[in-house]
Amino acid sequence: MDKKNTTIGVVLLIAAMASFVFSARYGPKPAAPLPITPPPAGSPAVASGPTDSLAAGALPALTAVSHPATGLAETVTLSNDFIIVTLTNHGGAIDNIALKKHLAVQGESGLYTLNSIKAAPALSLTDFPGADLNTAYTRISRTDTEVVYRTTSENLEVTRRYTLAKAEGRDDYQIRHETTFRNLTDKPLVLPKAVFNLGTATPLNATDYGMYLNTGYSDGKDTSFVARGELEGGGFLAMVGVKSSAPLPFVERPSSIAWASVKNQFFCMVLTPDQPGNGVRVERVKLDPHAPVDDKRLYGVTGYAQFDLKPLAAGASTTFGANYFAGPKEYKRLSNAAVFKHGEEKVMQFDSFFFNKIFFSGFFAPLLLTIMTWFHSVVPSWGWAIVITTLTLKIVFLPLTLAASRSAKRMAKLQPHMAAMREKYKDNPAKLQAETLRIFKENKVNPVGGCIPVLITIPFFVGIFAMLQSTSELRFAPFLWAHDLSAPDTVGHLPWLGISINIMPLLMGATMIFQQRLTPTPSVDPAQQTMFKVMPWIFTMFCYTFPAGVALYSTINGLFTIGQQMIINRMPEPDLPINQGAAGKPGTTGGMKNVTPPKKKK
Repeated sequence: MDKKNTTIGVVLLIAAMASFVFSARYGPKPAAPLPITPPPAGSPAVASGPTDSLAAGALPALTAVSHPATGLAETVTLSNDFIIVTLTNHGGAIDNIALKKHLAVQGESGLYTLNSIKAAPALSLTDFPGADLNTAYTRISRTDTEVVYRTTSENLEVTRRYTLAKAEGRDDYQIRHETTFRNLTDKPLVLPKAVFNLGTATPLNATDYGMYLNTGYSDGKDTSFVARGELEGGGFLAMVGVKSSAPLPFVERPSSIAWASVKNQFFCMVLTPDQPGNGVRVERVKLDPHAPVDDKRLYGVTGYAQFDLKPLAAGASTTFGANYFAGPKEYKRLSNAAVFKHGEEKVMQFDSFFFNKIFFSGFFAPLLLTIMTWFHSVVPSWGWAIVITTLTLKIVFLPLTLAASRSAKRMAKLQPHMAAMREKYKDNPAKLQAETLRIFKENKVNPVGGCIPVLITIPFFVGIFAMLQSTSELRFAPFLWAHDLSAPDTVGHLPWLGISINIMPLLMGATMIFQQRLTPTPSVDPAQQTMFKVMPWIFTMFCYTFPAGVALYSTINGLFTIGQQMIINRMPEPDLPINQGAAGKPGTTGGMKNVTPPKKKK
C-alpha cells in the first residue's frame, strides 16, 4: 500500500510539472508589447462609454459654449519638490502630473506621469454647457504656487483655481482646487450636476494586464472598488471559447462620496471634496486607437464623481472645493489622519480579494508595512528590511513555535501505538475515540499542535503578498541579484521551454523541501506522507512567478525554521507515560497493555 501511494504521489508530481512546463511552452502567450501612442496634443483618448449619464437633466437656463476649445491647448505648470502639475486652458483643468521621485522605467531618466494618456483632463467638468472640457478658459492669473482660469457665458461665470503651496493639513502630493459658479443675471439660475473627471489610470507598462486598475470610492465608512475587469465582459465562459457577455460601456454607482479615486498597482489619484458627492461612474479608456480591440493591456480606466449644485439666486455664487492627491500609494503618507481624514489609506486595497479578507490582510498588511518601514529607516535597504522583519516575527513567535514542535514530536512518537490501537478497535469506533482521547490527555499531546505554526505563518504570508502588490516603496527596490522586489527576480530565460529563470522561488522551494524532511510527520498514513512530500514542489511551482519580495520572505522564514528544527531534533526524545506503563511496569499506560506492534524481522 505504501509503495502504491508513493507511486501515485510521484505520478501526480510529474503530471503537475509537465502541466507547468507545457502550459508555459504551448499555452497562449501574451502578445508582444505594443507601443502606447498618445493621442495628438489636445485630443483625449477614446472613452468606451457615454459621458452624459450622470450629468443628464434639463438645463434651460444655461447657454451653450461661448469659447469653444480649438487648436492646441495652452499649458502652464506648477511644481514643488515632489510633483510637476501641467494645467491646460481646455477645460481649465489638469493635463498631467509628473512625479519627481518616481521613474517611468527603471534605469532611465523619464518621470512617471499620471494622466499622461487620458479620457479627459483631470478635474475637468463633464457635459457642463459653457464650462466643460470643450471650453477654452482664459488664464486670469498665475504665480509660482497658483493658477486661476475663468470662462463666462451670457448668464454664468465659472472660475477655476489651482493651488500648489505648502500648507498645514495638506500633503506634498495634494493640489487644492476650487471652482466658483457665479450667476450673472438678475434671476435665479438652475445649475446642472457638476461631474468632475477623476483622471485616467493606465497600466504600468506594455506587459501589465491591468489587474489592479480600478475606480474606488468611500461613503465615509465603507469603501468600494470597480475594477476594469468588471467592464470587460466575457467572464469564465469566454475563457473556454463560449460567447459570453459583451463589454459594458460604463458602470454607475449611486453613493455618498467622501472621496473617489482612480489607480493602478502603485499610483493613484484621489479627490476628497469639502462636501460629499452622490455618485461615481467608471469607464474603460482605449489608450491607443490603432491597437487591437481585444488587447486588454491597451485599456485604462477613468472615473467621474458627481455633485449636486443648488440653484443660484440673482447675482449669487457658490464654490466647490476639494483636495486632489496625485502620487504614489504610500501607506505611511495616506494613513496620516491629520491630512487624510476620511480613510483615504483604504485606496491601498490590502484586502481586495476574498482570500485576503479571510486571512485579515486589512490588518496584517499595514502592520507588516509599518514594521518594515521602521526597519528601512534604520537599514536603508528594502531587501534587508524584509529579512529583519521576517526574523523579528520568527523570534517573537518562537515560544509558541517550540511548543508546537514539541507537541508534533510527541505526536509522531505516539503513532505506532495509535496504529495498533486503530487495528485493535477497528470494530468499535466509540471505544477507539475514547482510548485515543485518553492517550492524548495522559501523554499531554495536542493532535493539532503541529498545525499552529502554519496557521500563524499564513496570515503573514498573505499579508506580505497583499502589501507588495500595493506598496510603491518596493517598486524598483533592488536586493542582491533582484532588480525589483515587487516583481519576479528573473535572471534569464529558457527559450526552448518558454519559461524564465527565477532564482528566489527556487531557493524558497529548496528550503521548504529540506524543512519538510526534517520535520516529524505526525501520521503513518502513506497517502498523507506522500502528500506532505509533494506539497513543497507544487507550492514552489505555484509561487514561481510571485514577486521576489514574497519569495525572499518565505526563504528567510524557511531557513530560520530549518535551524530551529535541527535544534529541536537534537533535543532528548520525549519521555511519554505510555512508554513507562502503570505502576512502573513498562509497556502499559493506565492498565492498558502496550499495543505497539513488534518490529518485523528482516
